[in-house]
Amino acid sequence: QVQLVESGGGLVQPGGSLRLSCAASGSIFGIHVMGWYRQAPGKERELVAQITRFGSTNYADSVKGRFTISRDNAKNTMNLQMNSLKPEDTAVYYCYASVITASGGLSSSWGQGTQVTVSS
Repeated sequence: QVQLVESGGGLVQPGGSLRLSCAASGSIFGIHVMGWYRQAPGKERELVAQITRFGSTNYADSVKGRFTISRDNAKNTMNLQMNSLKPEDTAVYYCYASVITASGGLSSSWGQGTQVTVSS
């Protein structure tokens, strides 16, 4: 079992910044990919950013240049620095991890989500 715990969400004004964090714990033999997804009311969950264990990153076009994803493989943690926030960034943000199992396979894990609200 792997647990992902997010923190750092909240209310911020347009143009402001927030930093989300995700910590993984449990039976972890390694984490292949970690990422952030978000889901706004009435919309489907979408990928925001992801990072591989080797540091390769991928961002949604809507957040490129504003958000930065990073991770610490030794600590099994991940951060998302969000700058120049816009009202359309308002959503529940979910941490995701593709965890390497003892048998060498991959298992997907999700956090419980943290609310980010961008409003004046």
